[in-house]
Amino acid sequence: MNTVKVLAKGQIVIPVGLRRKYEIKPGSTIQIFEYENLIYLVPPARDALKAAMRCLPDHPSLSDELLNERKRDFAE
Repeated sequence: MNTVKVLAKGQIVIPVGLRRKYEIKPGSTIQIFEYENLIYLVPPARDALKAAMRCLPDHPSLSDELLNERKRDFAE
């Protein structure tokens, strides 16, 4: 875990390792939001579609379940 200090104007410095890992450069836009007592900094997504797809679990596959249900209905 990294610890940062808050500067006089409320600014923080993101550690260099994280800036490199997430390709955060001067002028990059970072989303910030809060949930209960946590503050999240969300770096820009390299591939927004892949990032959105990772929000959903791999299993169970709802499309597979739907196809299997349709097959069962058709077989009856």
